[in-house]
Parts: sequence; C-alpha cells; structure tokens
Amino acid sequence: MNLLKISWSNLKDKPLTSFLSILLMALGIAIISLLLLAGKQLEEKFTRNVAGIDMVVGAKGSPLQLILASIYQIDAPTGNISLDEANRLTRNPLVKSAIPLSMGDSYQGYRIVGTNEKYLQHFEAEYEAGKVFSGAMEMVVGSKVAKNLELKVGDTFASQHGFDKEGDVHEEKKFKVVGILKNTNSVLDQLMVTPLESVWAVHDSHHEEEVGKGANALKLLEEDNITDEEHHHEEEAKEITSMLIKFRNPAMGMMMARSINQNTTLQTASPAIEINRLFALMGFGIDTLKIIALVIIIVSGLSVFVSLYNSLKERKYEMALMLSMGASRTKLFFLLLLEGLIISTIGFVFGVVLSRLGLWLMSKNVEQNFHYDFNVLSLLTEEFWLFLGALFIGLLAAAIPSLGIYKIDISRTLADE
Repeated sequence: MNLLKISWSNLKDKPLTSFLSILLMALGIAIISLLLLAGKQLEEKFTRNVAGIDMVVGAKGSPLQLILASIYQIDAPTGNISLDEANRLTRNPLVKSAIPLSMGDSYQGYRIVGTNEKYLQHFEAEYEAGKVFSGAMEMVVGSKVAKNLELKVGDTFASQHGFDKEGDVHEEKKFKVVGILKNTNSVLDQLMVTPLESVWAVHDSHHEEEVGKGANALKLLEEDNITDEEHHHEEEAKEITSMLIKFRNPAMGMMMARSINQNTTLQTASPAIEINRLFALMGFGIDTLKIIALVIIIVSGLSVFVSLYNSLKERKYEMALMLSMGASRTKLFFLLLLEGLIISTIGFVFGVVLSRLGLWLMSKNVEQNFHYDFNVLSLLTEEFWLFLGALFIGLLAAAIPSLGIYKIDISRTLADE
C-alpha cells in the first residue's frame, strides 16, 4: 500500500478544502519569512555602513536624521556647519580619524558627496577602472551608479541642486569621471564621490551668478535715481554638512560628545544609539506582524484539523473496509498524518516562494526611492526552524482526528453502511 500516493489522492478529492489549508499555511510562512529576510538585509546594510564610525558631528536637529543623511544617505541633512569649527574638534587627542562630508547636489537622482580619499579608504574601495580624484571637479562613481547611468571614465556632466531630478542644473561647472569603483556592498556603491573643493566651487559659482543678477537689478535702480547703501562682500567661511568621527577610546569619546552638544553650536549623534532606537521603533510593528503570521499558521492548522476530522467521518466506511482487508490501524493513522505533512510542506514551499517575491518587490521600491537593493537570499537558518514548526503544526492538526482510527468498530460500520 503506497501511503503517499493514497494521501495525495485524498487531498485531490477535496481540492477546495486542501487549497484553503495550503493557502493559509503559505500566507503565514510568507509573512514570517519575509520579515526574517528583510531584517537580515537591513542588519547587513546598517552594520556594513556604520562599521568604524563612533560619532557624527553636524548641525543642530534630529540626531537620527543626521545619522541617516550622513551614513546611509537616505535623508536630508540637518544643515551645514563651519569647517573651521569642525576641524578644531578633530584636533582633540581622543579623535583617531575624521572624515568631512559635504552634500546637497545630485546627478540623475544619485547623490554627490564631497569628501576626501579617507572616505574611500574607509569602505576599502577598489577600482574597476580609472583612479582616485586628484583635484577639484574630478569624480569617482560607485559601481551601481556607473552601471545604471552607463558612466565611464572620461565622461563629463553638470550636477543638479538637491537630491531629486527636478533640481536646478549647475551648467557653469562640470564634473569629470576619473574612476569607477568595484562593488563594495555598501552605501558607496550608490554614491558619486568628489573632493570638497568641487562642491565649494560649484556653489561659489552659483552664488556669483546670483550676485551678478542682483548687480544688474541694482544698476537698473540707480538708473532710476534710487540710491542704495554701499555693499561690502566678504568671503564666506567654508562649510561642510557633517563629519564622521572615530575615537581612540570610544568610552571617553562619549564624554567629548556631551561637551560638544552642551557648549557648541554643533550636534553629535552616536550611530549605535540612534540605529538601536530606530530598530526599537520598528520592532513593535515587526513583532505585531509576526504575531499575525503565527495566528494565520495556527488557523491553517485548525483548517487541517477540521478537514481531516470531517474526512474521517465521511470515509469511515472506506477505512473500515481497508481494515477488514488487512490494513493495520497504525498504517491508516500514518496515512492521515501524511496528509497533514503534505499540506504543511506544500504550504511552506509556496510561502518561501511568496516571501522571495515580496522581497523582490520591496527591493524594487527601495531601489527606486533610496537606490538600495535587497538580494534574494538562500534559505536562512531561521527558516529551517520555521519549516520544522510548520511540520509540527501540520502533524498535530492531523494527529488529533487521526486517533479516531483506533475507535472504528469494523463490523458495525460495515453493517450500518
């Protein structure tokens, strides 16, 4: 007697009921699997990008916004700070390294970051083609940017003000691509990196253009005999957006951070603290979704239970006949258990497929909005335990009604039918 073949035939005889049980199981598995996958991806991305950074210094505002903008490049900066003031802080003996960042422009939706070679070294960047920038208006682009925008060494382009494609174009200054980076699996893949001097040059040129327009307007006013006060323009101090700090002693560095927040116009933010806070805020929603998914899986188990319970009542005569022909009660018990296992296994497989589809759709959305991508992973260790849990629920749901096999009175059942 081929138990697997008979169990499969029994499930096909009740397609609607079997489909409902499998669908419920698949939905529950899919939600939990998707949460596990997304959590794994976020953990890898956040951990990779924040490694080696103990503190971020920037303008007053939201600490979390400062971290997201300066490290992950997924939020607007809190403002600009004086380069001279930031440099004074980095002369502290506690500071091991400091990387300045200047942001505000983009090209075709990809952010341009003004910094120095230390930023590339921080992510252990290697070159697919070209070399590192050596002067203003030279640029090194990340692997994803180069691929999506089809950029190559020697290409030139004008940047746009802001982080979207609608910003004003700085036609007066053009960047030149001198290097294409290999994939680093970090935020660097989606950035365009240039010296700080490039950012200052672009915005100084833009500022001079605005001043020129103002001068023309003033000339018209003078022609109308309207007097105005004499204006004196002084060279503005250089500014940056933020600075990434690594301490020699992180514990002592936190004392320095508190002093900066209290005694200067600057703000400090700890990546570890802010990201833990972010995950804590997200955790409530994720835990709620996991509970919902678990409830769905349990409902699926109840569906299997009801299905097999009703099936046993409908097939009591068939079971009695099989028993009279020599089949053992234990074999029939395992026959019904197999139905529960088949439903659980198929539900798990479909659930995993749905979770990968969900991750792919999520990746497309995140790619479009933030230029991050999520890789479709192989089975996680947690999913193996999820599979065992699904099998357990399927077995438990099938075992309870299957015990009725041992209560069947063969002669009475056959006589009644």
